[in-house]
Amino acid sequence: MKTINEPARARALMIDHTQLAPDATYQQIDTLCQEAMEYQFASVCVHPIHTERCAEELMGTSVQVCTVVGFPLGTNLTASKVYEAREAIALGATEIDMVMNIGALKSNDLISVQDDVAAVVEVCHDNGAICKVIIETCLLSDSEKVNACGLAQAAGVDFVKTSTGFSTGGATVEDVRLMRQTVGASVGVKAAGGIRTLQAAEAMIEAGANRIGASASVRIIQELLAQ
Repeated sequence: MKTINEPARARALMIDHTQLAPDATYQQIDTLCQEAMEYQFASVCVHPIHTERCAEELMGTSVQVCTVVGFPLGTNLTASKVYEAREAIALGATEIDMVMNIGALKSNDLISVQDDVAAVVEVCHDNGAICKVIIETCLLSDSEKVNACGLAQAAGVDFVKTSTGFSTGGATVEDVRLMRQTVGASVGVKAAGGIRTLQAAEAMIEAGANRIGASASVRIIQELLAQ
């Protein structure tokens, strides 16, 4: 395990070390896990197909396995999202990042949106996993972002998350600040999408994020260690 100082460790514990490329190889997933152990990141964030591999690699360590559900569009049936989450947890995931049904939100079908999220939250919490909901901020107006966060909070989520990283934009300081103001202190805020430097990560944290999703996690911590 790499020796890192306390400031770097504190930041590493806020980062989900992410590999969601559709062409990621098993070797890249193994490398992700090795880096997560070396730098002591909060979790690795991977597609469902890699859940079991990561759980085996990380067994006995503090690094959690985070798996995405309904990713990246959020347009799956609720039953499919529930099944995905349940199967991922059975394979070793302890954190689930699900994508909200954005089309339903923009259609003002708010009951369906909340029910969709709540169904995944229920299976997560019943099995000791945490649930984050991705609201894909780049597709929403500010009022829709507030609605999305409110519905997610009412559904019992542990975190609201800015982005998949697969749409038209990623995390912004303004969106993180708005999300934090909306959910208060009782729900976590995860900033993800386009965060590639220590400066960017620190700006998100200052705005209210208490979890960062990044594929450039190693670079971010190395920048901090070089200071």
